[in-house]
Amino acid sequence: MKESALYIHIPFCDHKCIYCDFYSIITEDNIQPFLKSVKKEIEYYSNFYSHDRIYTSIFFGGGTPSLMEPKYLEEIINSLNKNFKISNDVEITMETNPGTVSKSKLKDFLQIGINRISIGVQSFDDDDLKFLTRIHDNQTAIDTVNNAYAIGFKNISLDLIFNLPGQTKKKWIHNLETALSFPINHISAYSLILERGTILNKMAIEGKVKIQDEDYDAELYELTIDYLISKKFYQYEVSNFCKPGYECRHNNAYWRYKDYLSFGTSAHSFINGKRWWNFSSLKKYIFEIESKGNAVANYEILNEEQKFNEYIMLALRSKGIDLNEFRNIARCEPLRDKVSNINISHEMVRNFTEWLDKNYSYLKKLNSKSFLNMSSDFISLTKQGYAVCDEIIKNLVL
Repeated sequence: MKESALYIHIPFCDHKCIYCDFYSIITEDNIQPFLKSVKKEIEYYSNFYSHDRIYTSIFFGGGTPSLMEPKYLEEIINSLNKNFKISNDVEITMETNPGTVSKSKLKDFLQIGINRISIGVQSFDDDDLKFLTRIHDNQTAIDTVNNAYAIGFKNISLDLIFNLPGQTKKKWIHNLETALSFPINHISAYSLILERGTILNKMAIEGKVKIQDEDYDAELYELTIDYLISKKFYQYEVSNFCKPGYECRHNNAYWRYKDYLSFGTSAHSFINGKRWWNFSSLKKYIFEIESKGNAVANYEILNEEQKFNEYIMLALRSKGIDLNEFRNIARCEPLRDKVSNINISHEMVRNFTEWLDKNYSYLKKLNSKSFLNMSSDFISLTKQGYAVCDEIIKNLVL
């Protein structure tokens, strides 16, 4: 059976942060109709994608999933178990915002099957949190992490943002030190980005906020890598670090080009080389589900060149390009499990051979300048390469 992932987008928030570009709404309207629609959407897609695959991860994103009552998410988990083959050791992640969960509520989430929690701390500095318009303060973040561990969560991840206006290296290191003072095993560290349509982007355009330059951003990023690696965390993707054995299984489905099926407003799916996405509007989503069982706004079917480019991009952002995957397919050897679950075709193998010939001198140049590691088995970026990965990838796609 093909390993795949499941994602559920919960759009409800109690506040819209200035930097957020994910679809979210501040309302309690249509919460129950949305739940009904998600369960109906799950049933609809089970007719097509329940027989030949096993789902090894479930991810509740948003929005703010932890804003919901535990029984709300439990209904969705029960519907997924009823309609799809879920692995016995499934990883079930819930994004969690401090300020939306008490200790007792966290315990209820654990009891319904959530076994991985991703806490959106963003910063342990109160001034930073006020700038980001988060609803929590430093102490609330600390309490949330401690409570999660105390009631039994053993797989805890923290989100942090660097390169905030006026953020010094000393302040950023303090954030990392504070994070690692807790019993966590995963950190996602993101640079502050100006996304179109966000309040923050408008503030920057109007000159109300000054974002620090790219060179300083790169310095903070390399500082992050060095610090976390020195603390026995390893980097398995551009922005993600973990203790051995605690990679986010769900995110790896994306980075390693596996199939994933998603439900809810604005959710994107990718199955067998076809990508589709749902309407963002909550009312439109509910209407479409009620009318025809799905809420697809549009779709695309990727050609072999597009698939190859996406594979290269995602692989270089994460573990690197495994040359043995291509060799095994080229030889028509029985594929190892991890290979058979990746969307690599024989046409992509041919594209890879041409790509390698065309870019070999550039790859060797990157290798000589320590932007890239190149061996007989792997091509992967170094920390210097990660810092400029977008530029490198742009030069490497077909």
